[in-house]
Amino acid sequence: MAVFPFPWRLVTAVALVSSYFFVYRQTGGTKLQLTGAFAGVWLFQTAIWALWVVFLYPKLFSPLRALPEPAGGSWWMGHFKKIIAEPTGIPMREWVTTVPNDGLMRYLTIFNQERLLVTGPKALSEVLVTSNYDFEKPSFVGSSIARILGVGILLAEGDEHKLQRKNLMPAFAFRHIKDLYPIFWGKTREVVQAMTRDVIDHASNESASPDPEKARKSAVVEVGGWASRATLDIIGLAGLGHDFGAIEDDTTDLNQTYRRIFKANPQAQLLAFFQTFLPDWLVQRLPVKRNNDIASAARHIRSVCRGLIQEKKQNIARKESIGSDILTVALESGGFSDEGLVDQLMTFLAAGHETTAAAMTWGIYMLSRNPEMQDRLRKEIRDHLPSVDSEGEVTSQDIDNMPYLNAVCNEVLRYFAPVPMTIREAVRDTVVMGQRVPKGTRVMLAVWATNYDKTLWGDDAHEFNPERWMPKGADDKRAASGGATSNYAFMTFLHGPRSCIGSSFARAEFACLLAGWIGRFEFALKNKEEADEKNLTIKGGITARPANGMHVHATVVDGW
Repeated sequence: MAVFPFPWRLVTAVALVSSYFFVYRQTGGTKLQLTGAFAGVWLFQTAIWALWVVFLYPKLFSPLRALPEPAGGSWWMGHFKKIIAEPTGIPMREWVTTVPNDGLMRYLTIFNQERLLVTGPKALSEVLVTSNYDFEKPSFVGSSIARILGVGILLAEGDEHKLQRKNLMPAFAFRHIKDLYPIFWGKTREVVQAMTRDVIDHASNESASPDPEKARKSAVVEVGGWASRATLDIIGLAGLGHDFGAIEDDTTDLNQTYRRIFKANPQAQLLAFFQTFLPDWLVQRLPVKRNNDIASAARHIRSVCRGLIQEKKQNIARKESIGSDILTVALESGGFSDEGLVDQLMTFLAAGHETTAAAMTWGIYMLSRNPEMQDRLRKEIRDHLPSVDSEGEVTSQDIDNMPYLNAVCNEVLRYFAPVPMTIREAVRDTVVMGQRVPKGTRVMLAVWATNYDKTLWGDDAHEFNPERWMPKGADDKRAASGGATSNYAFMTFLHGPRSCIGSSFARAEFACLLAGWIGRFEFALKNKEEADEKNLTIKGGITARPANGMHVHATVVDGW
């Protein structure tokens, strides 16, 4: 549905003028009568506006009303009850499977607000590539996450986005990413060694192992926290040329700041709900603790980024070795002001470490559910990579020559994409697959639905199966796409000009971390009931993660 923001200025002006002329001026009514007339006219106009927005437009006038829709739903709240009750993207996954469609669907959410759900490859290609700049992130999305992510490449639009991407692309070129593998592996070694010490220090019989020696080297760990600490240090060193030391000390200010703001809480969910129908500026000024926390966090993160920029500039002025991190490339491009650089660093710090940490969390979860896959992967890792206790380095070629590791990483990224849903808004009247899409229409790209679409992936689309990425022979080209029938079947990093600029960085980082963790530890779920995904509570936010953390038994496996 095209967005119809409440025209409160017009409604107020009409109510004021009409009540003045027809009540006070014409009949000589009292000020009390004038106030009553104003309130009555104001409420009458509001009721007419609500009737149009909630019922008349979506039911009788919207050009999208003929599109396929899910069954059920409330007469005035659409499918909001189902959407709010289930993890982000799960209802859309069901609808894509059960509702016949040609690539476009419509569903209704709170107060019958329309959403255009894009499901098919052709429609996705038009939204993401052909007509990419007809669709932008809605203002409420930008304003809500810009405080933490900055107005960097993730939120920039139009020509500004093109310029930023052009200036940053050299930092993410394949030849540059190859040079970062020693950093990825060095931090992997550091986090695995720290986890090993932690496991041994806190070892207990919680592993329920009949082998006392094995039990002595087992403990329950929360993998999400360790993953976040590792990825924050990696993006700090490889992206900004600065080691934040989060692996060594999880109480550092920056690490604690991010953990605070990324933690799901009722206030965050309530503010997100308010943003669907209240102005952004009003929601951000509500006197609640969540808003104060975000404002404080933003000030601290921006201060850290400014300090890093000044330090790097001083190093350049002294002609010291400055490396080839993202910050250096951005500075050398000359295309950013200092505050523009702050926004870019905020984007890469927050999004860059949170998404890969989420992927690590889900990777350990899936391998804990599938011990035979974990054993197979551990054997390949130990056959090809040096021990994390040695000084041996790992190169991009080493990782590329491990087909099962790459297959597992790809399948984790497909099965549990860190960002389950992306929203766009039509910024002008446009057309998708011949369907007229009015300006203001909210367009949903449901990654967790498309990545599970059986028409694209086959009958086993809902199964975790790394084998789909394993080549069956020298001439098997389908393995590169996981056997999917379209490039748009894998939506984890999106496609086109707005695809994730750091996808190669994230893939390489993920592969190194997962290799180090699986090479050293054997993981098993602490809560066996969580082996059934229906028993998992998944929190929303920038990324999808287990709401209560991912607690697993970690056992040190000797010999590597």
